Amino acid sequence: MILITAGILAAPPLIAIALRGRQLFQFDGDTRVPDEKIAALLNGEQLVPPPPLPPEVFETKEVEQVRPALRDASRDWNLLDADFRTRLLLVYKIMREQYGYEMVLLEGYRSPDRQNRLAQLGGVTNAAAYQSYHQYGLAADNAFLRDGKVVISEKDPWAMHGYELYGQTAEQVGLVWGGRWKLMDFGHVEYHKPGFVLGRKPTGAPAGQ
Repeated sequence: MILITAGILAAPPLIAIALRGRQLFQFDGDTRVPDEKIAALLNGEQLVPPPPLPPEVFETKEVEQVRPALRDASRDWNLLDADFRTRLLLVYKIMREQYGYEMVLLEGYRSPDRQNRLAQLGGVTNAAAYQSYHQYGLAADNAFLRDGKVVISEKDPWAMHGYELYGQTAEQVGLVWGGRWKLMDFGHVEYHKPGFVLGRKPTGAPAGQ
């Protein structure tokens, strides 16, 4: 079962301390906390994925311009690695309850066929099949929900402030944030799970998206 402390948001949390005094998208070294600190947080209240949204919220012109071919993306939380899902749901909870940002999963698990199609399409990814953590359920693309609409645009100051908080929060729970990359991907996070080797074809990988 996925558990976190019931009082994580009642008292000034570790993440709030870490964010204090930081500038937008500026970091001082590796901000990820050790796994034992994360384990201390995972003790108390069960975390569950947010309810699914209707498909049409992912098919607006704004979304299509930034993330084409999102209609066919998998947003099934059950296809994500359990450890990664735990950490990502913790990010969602903190973003909602402490910062007032409601987050939404754009895409989680991605099949090898879809990965190759997106790479050929361009503008979404340069990684071919099994070169992405998405194929292993260890990556997710996320955005914000405002007034019932998905907000991805980097031109929106509210969204950009959200990405700042989201990126630093994700790193605090041990995830890698795409906003650090040379080709920035603000909504992307992935989990470099101990012992995992990228590029190795997974056995029993789910079929589909």
